[in-house]
Amino acid sequence: MGIDLPLIWALIIGFGVMMYVLMDGFDLGIGILYPFIPDRHHRDVAMNTVAPVWDGNETWLVLGGAGLLAAFPLVYSVVLTALYLPLIFMLLGLIFRGIAFEFRFKARDHERHIWDKAFIGGSFTATFFQGVVLGAYVSGLPVENGAYPGGPLDWIAPFPLFTGVALVFAYALLGSTWLIMKTEGELQFRMFHLTRPLMWILLAAIAVISLWTPLRDPVIAERWFSFPNIVWFSPVPLLVVGAALLMQRALARGRPVAPFLLALLLMFLGYAGLAISGWPNILPPDISIWEAAAPPQSLGFALVGALLIIPFILMYTAFAYYVFRGKVRPGDGYH
Repeated sequence: MGIDLPLIWALIIGFGVMMYVLMDGFDLGIGILYPFIPDRHHRDVAMNTVAPVWDGNETWLVLGGAGLLAAFPLVYSVVLTALYLPLIFMLLGLIFRGIAFEFRFKARDHERHIWDKAFIGGSFTATFFQGVVLGAYVSGLPVENGAYPGGPLDWIAPFPLFTGVALVFAYALLGSTWLIMKTEGELQFRMFHLTRPLMWILLAAIAVISLWTPLRDPVIAERWFSFPNIVWFSPVPLLVVGAALLMQRALARGRPVAPFLLALLLMFLGYAGLAISGWPNILPPDISIWEAAAPPQSLGFALVGALLIIPFILMYTAFAYYVFRGKVRPGDGYH
């Protein structure tokens, strides 16, 4: 039996995108939460919790995009053609967020509010349009003769816009639970109180998307609700409910680490639910992994490089988080 190279590459790209969402989500979430952190010193502490690691988190986005180009060029071309406007807006948001990181620490006190606004705007913009891209992708991108036949504004529809808003709340939850884990005192106390409504709003958004997706597509409805699939896939919604209840208990007991781990679990379960809905199509609604794959020679050649690079990314990421572990306090800083 030969090696299923398209499947391996689909798993690699899926892993890279998941790692990006989990790891860059909380620092984008901090930017989203900035309007709820009015104190300048608290803002300094919040930004310093992610300053050493934020740019490394984006490595996973590069890996996912480069892997998509190498392994599934049809998907890459169709997605960029159909969604180039929200993707450009997302990248502009990430650029403003990155510039704000660097310039804010060097700015004079009376100029710092400019970079705070850039940080907030960049974080909101990048997050919202990431969600829009996700919603438009899940909705399906038609392909005719190997190209996207639609218009540049077809992504403006209720479902993608809703997923954009939902992702803002999801990243905000990651950001608040990260700050609970990494800070103390008044800022941590504020985040404990802010996390509760964020969790319930995110659960409501997950419920809406979970119902909206199968209602829009009978194939997805059949996958989730037919027997025996409903038995095999039932752990996903049950684990979502269980994670929410455990997070509520952890917040009530003042646990600093558990809320963040449970927020990561909620994000992973949402990601898993979307993967189940779309499998095995990599380009919804009907182009499978194997139909969209590059030639086996290209897949094999690129796989050698990926298998060499990914362990190094994992090692330096783990090392960075290990070095900068623990609480961040006023006075600890990025220079």
